[in-house]
Formats: sequence, C-alpha cells, structure tokens
Amino acid sequence: MSDTAPISMIAVLMVVIYFLSSIRILREYERGVIFRLGRVLPLPKGPGLILVFAQVDRMVRVSLRIDTLEVPKQDVITRDNVTVKVNAVIYFRVIDAKLAILEVTNFLYSTSQLAQTTLRSVLGEVDLDDLLSSRERLNTRLQSILDGHTAPWGVKVTMVEVKQVDLAEQMIRAIARQAEAERERRAKVIHAEGEFMAAEKLAMAAEMIQKQPAAIQLRYLQTLVEIGAEKNTTVVFPLPVDLLSSLGRALDRWGGPKVE
Repeated sequence: MSDTAPISMIAVLMVVIYFLSSIRILREYERGVIFRLGRVLPLPKGPGLILVFAQVDRMVRVSLRIDTLEVPKQDVITRDNVTVKVNAVIYFRVIDAKLAILEVTNFLYSTSQLAQTTLRSVLGEVDLDDLLSSRERLNTRLQSILDGHTAPWGVKVTMVEVKQVDLAEQMIRAIARQAEAERERRAKVIHAEGEFMAAEKLAMAAEMIQKQPAAIQLRYLQTLVEIGAEKNTTVVFPLPVDLLSSLGRALDRWGGPKVE
C-alpha cells in the first residue's frame, strides 16, 4: 500500500501538470482554430481561457482586428495609353477564422497578390483624367471586386484607397500646359461676357439719354467736376457729332468744302 501511494501521487501530479500546460489564453480580438487529431473543430475557441491538449490538439491563432496591407507600386497603362505608377492601401479583417485557415494557405499573401492584379486590371480600364479626378468611384469599385473574391476565405475588405499616382515628367508638363490653356480660355470667356454686359448697359444708357436730352449735359458737368477734382488744368469740351453733321450739310448747301 505504501509503495503505490507515491506512484499515485506522481501520476496525479503529471496529470495536473499536463492540464496546466494545456491552458491557453486568447485575447478579446483573437480566435483559436483547433485541429484535433487532424480534424478541425466545428467552432473556433476564444476569447478567454481554453484548453489545448498537447499531442492531440494544434491551435492556430487568428486576429479579428482590421489589418492594413500596402500594395506596392504597380506599372499601369491606362485606357488612353498613358503609363503611370500607382500604389494603394487596403483595410481588411477576418470575419470567419475557420475559413481563413481552411480555404487558403496564407490569406495575407493571397489578399496582397489579388490586390495587385485587381489594381492593374481596374485602373487599366479607365482614362488618365478619370484616374486623377474620380478617385472615390475607383476606390469603391476596387473594394467591391476584392471583397467578392475574398469573401469565400472569410476575409472582409472594408476599404481600398489609391494613395499615389506617379506620372512621367513629360506628362506632367503636358498636363500643366493643358491646365494653363484651360485657364486662359476661361479668362477670355469671362472677359467677353463682361464686354457683352457692358455693351448692354451702354445701349440702355444711350436709350435713356435719347429720351432725356438734358441728361447728356448733366453727364458733361459731372465729368468736368471729376476732372477738376484731380487738379488738372486741361478742360475737355465734348463736341456733339450731330453738330458736325449739321455743319457739313450746311457747307454742302453753300458749296463749301466738305467736312467729314
């Protein structure tokens, strides 16, 4: 009896040590996919305290937090045959830890490669102007395509942002010349519109003066006051064109020289 007691205590101690070594603690954002004798358990474990029995179970930790993946610069030829270098950043998270482990060897690497090929194919279907101006629409389209491909892996792509578009130096100068020409065009249009509005106002003023002949005299006196305010000794006396025409007709009747 005394010989079996130490053996029993040793056995109990070994069992206790075995159970203690099987304890695992998973954080709130972690899940553990358990393979028991090679077969995956129906549901991932965690968070909190779980048991992973040595030699029987194998656990793979999966983080459920949003992860950031930077897509390196890709050489893209747009639809109008302009070569650009484009990089992007992808925000994604694992929503099903079991699928992320079973359906793909490495979901991080697979998502990265898929993002690179999708970025080249989608941006190659648009013009350079759309790439530079319609960034939000392209980001939404990239996110939708990537999310559709990664959904069977248990990965949810939440956001895609095109970070930087690098152009060749010649193309930058061409775009600058185009922008300068556009600004000049708008300036000329605005100037022409101003001239048209001024002409309309002058026509209205002429019509008003024609109805009230005394207005031209008042305008003349106002102009003399403005000239005198500048301490100018020169006095401008306007000579009506109608007076010259009347004088010309009078000289014609008398046979004198014609005044034009």
